[in-house]
Amino acid sequence: MALIACISWRKTRGSVETKDGYFLGGRGLTAGFIAGSLLLTNLSAEQLIGLNGSAYGYNLSSMAWEVTAAVATVAMAFLFLPRYLAGAFTTLPEFLADRFDGTVQRMSVVLFMLGYGLVTIPSVLYSGSIAVMQFFDVPQLSGLAYFPALVLTVVVIGLTGAAYAIFGGLKAVAVSDTLNGIGLLIIGTLVPVLGLIALGEGSFTAGFAKLVGDHPEKLNAIGAAGDPTPFGTIFTGMIFANLFYWCTNQYVIQRTLGAQSLAEGQKGVLASGFFKLMVPFMMMVPGVIAFHLYGPGLGTIDQAYPRLIEDVLPAWMAGFFLAVLLGAVFSSFNSLLNSAATLFTLDIYAPARKGATSDAHLVRVAKIASVVIALFSFGVAPLLYFAEEGLWQIVRVFTGFYNIPTVVIVIMGLFTRRVPALGAKLVIVFHVIAYGLLRFVFDDTVTLHFIHQYAILFVIEVGIMLAAGYWHPRAEPYQATDSHKVDMTPWRFARPVAFSLLSGVVLLYLVFSPLGLAAADGPGALFGVLAAGLAVLNALVWGASARAVRASS
Repeated sequence: MALIACISWRKTRGSVETKDGYFLGGRGLTAGFIAGSLLLTNLSAEQLIGLNGSAYGYNLSSMAWEVTAAVATVAMAFLFLPRYLAGAFTTLPEFLADRFDGTVQRMSVVLFMLGYGLVTIPSVLYSGSIAVMQFFDVPQLSGLAYFPALVLTVVVIGLTGAAYAIFGGLKAVAVSDTLNGIGLLIIGTLVPVLGLIALGEGSFTAGFAKLVGDHPEKLNAIGAAGDPTPFGTIFTGMIFANLFYWCTNQYVIQRTLGAQSLAEGQKGVLASGFFKLMVPFMMMVPGVIAFHLYGPGLGTIDQAYPRLIEDVLPAWMAGFFLAVLLGAVFSSFNSLLNSAATLFTLDIYAPARKGATSDAHLVRVAKIASVVIALFSFGVAPLLYFAEEGLWQIVRVFTGFYNIPTVVIVIMGLFTRRVPALGAKLVIVFHVIAYGLLRFVFDDTVTLHFIHQYAILFVIEVGIMLAAGYWHPRAEPYQATDSHKVDMTPWRFARPVAFSLLSGVVLLYLVFSPLGLAAADGPGALFGVLAAGLAVLNALVWGASARAVRASS
């Protein structure tokens, strides 16, 4: 951890005094830093424990949240990122101000800030602290009772994570995320390997044979109606939830807005999609291994991964695992803190001062805002302990208040020219009221899965914006600006890489399905034919791409 802090400091010193330097890493982030930071920002302690617990208690259906995110990264690389970089936007609300008006910008900032400040940041800090306490028994180590130990863990993790965001800006966040990401990949690969060796009583191959031979239904990712993630949701609301997260969520996309060029941004975003394809192996297969080792008798499903770690990881690696776990928590926390401070400074404070502020002043305001938000989260996070069930429900529900309207407004803003600001305002008001009624008033009456509700609301809200564009169109069609701040030449291999990424999604669902490993007698002939077909298609696409590159050169 000290080594990562030192490297992050050396990489960022002298480069965070300007607005672009502090908020966007000087618009110089390369593909490796973008991919690494996206990976760690997205993955935290909740996924390590929660996804493995879901696999232990049910099956692999919840991998849909991770694997199908690869589709959204393709959309980001080709549809959203070129437009964001061309306009040189620092925040998503800044784009909304350019496309619509300042009122839409402020409304979106209010939604983001309420979500980040009251729910997302405290919950990330709390869940990360709980994970550290669960793995390492902090009360016993510190000699404190449980709640004081929780407060201590929250403050230590919070202070350390906040230091990156406050003093180093986005670049320090990206550098530390990338280095911690390497550690996560090492642990993520090592745990299932050691787990299979333990399952095979010293033999990896024997353990693998047990994994795929006993209870193959645990390896099924085609979720039924009673599973945590029904398969049908992949084709409805999950599409839009992933588009929001990967294409319009400020704390995720901010590192892509700091890309050195469009090509570097596309490389980083697509690489993060390939990392998402590894999640089932790193964060779900260990849960299935735990089921084979311990049976269904653990107290709760969330005990599966901690128990496996305790049993298979050598004692001398405990420190390395703690560093990786804390790195994952730091990443989500400091990314949220950095983005919340960015939104406040650039979308609330600077417009109120009408631009009469220097870069140094804005950086100073952002640092003060980060300290205030961090201290607020230190106070809120431990309180989740007293009302865990109710507040965890709010955490899940609250995201629905701003994810769908945000993605609707951004998509309509990017791909229409006449839809006015009125349409965006109507959508925000309509969604908050309609979603609130669905979740809190008619929750017992409307039994449709909440992800399907996302899709229905998306269609209705697109209709509202198109109707506004028909009845009250903009006086002048919107013209996207090109700031010429970064090189907008696309990556020449982006298309074949994207095709291979999408093929990987299809292949994973074939592998973890009744046609593949979830079959009682293993993969059959049809699986082989379909997998071979994917391989042939990829060979054809890459061959055509190589010929096109030679022709252009």
